[in-house]
Amino acid sequence: MMMPPEPPAIVEDKRPPYSWPTKGRIMLYSLKIKYRSNALLVLKGITCTFKEGIRVGVMGRTGKPASGKILMDGLDICSMGLKDLRMKLSIIPQKPTLFRSSIRTNLDPLGLSSDDEIWRKCQLKAKVSNLTNLLDSSVSDEGENWSVGQRQLFCLGRVLLKRNRILVLDEATASIDSSTDAILQRIIKHEFAECTVITVAHRVPTVIDSDMVMVLSYGKLVEYEQPSRLLDTTSYFSKLVVEYWSS
Repeated sequence: MMMPPEPPAIVEDKRPPYSWPTKGRIMLYSLKIKYRSNALLVLKGITCTFKEGIRVGVMGRTGKPASGKILMDGLDICSMGLKDLRMKLSIIPQKPTLFRSSIRTNLDPLGLSSDDEIWRKCQLKAKVSNLTNLLDSSVSDEGENWSVGQRQLFCLGRVLLKRNRILVLDEATASIDSSTDAILQRIIKHEFAECTVITVAHRVPTVIDSDMVMVLSYGKLVEYEQPSRLLDTTSYFSKLVVEYWSS
């Protein structure tokens, strides 16, 4: 099957400034999203603002932009090259991606950090310290010689080293146990205290501690509010919480 090509890595007349984004404010304008280009709309026109430096929990379906805009500090990310965007945006995906190489290369693929920095941000320091080759120890294809939870902590160390202003967790804790999820959430709360953090999740405990919760239903934005306020009402979110804990 022929895979559609990715958008260009660099769009010369749409390159962001070196220091972008400095704040981390995200604005959605009439955003419509699909899973695939020939599929039905998943989101049907979302307009919302994520203020800089807050943690937002998103409950609902996501996908690829079909129309509308996503602005980060005023720049439309859908118009710029993928390389520029990926360098400035940190993502921890549901399926952690590791490469056949060393631990060092998996944590710092571009070789921009010193060993001291890597050790400080490595969330598997106790494990790695006991390996013969330390940071030069091997990682097999897809990281199969490490557990799923350990692979996700590799990805966490990778984004900690990048030090970007915006972090997206795309159902990042869906396949790990609750204790690893709690570790990941605690580290993110501390290390990304001044950053904008967007967490897409189906586990209520993962988003309950967010500053704001966005609830999406049948393609529409139905709630965007502080979790504590939503829990005091007969909201969509409070019903999700009751349903989660009762199951």
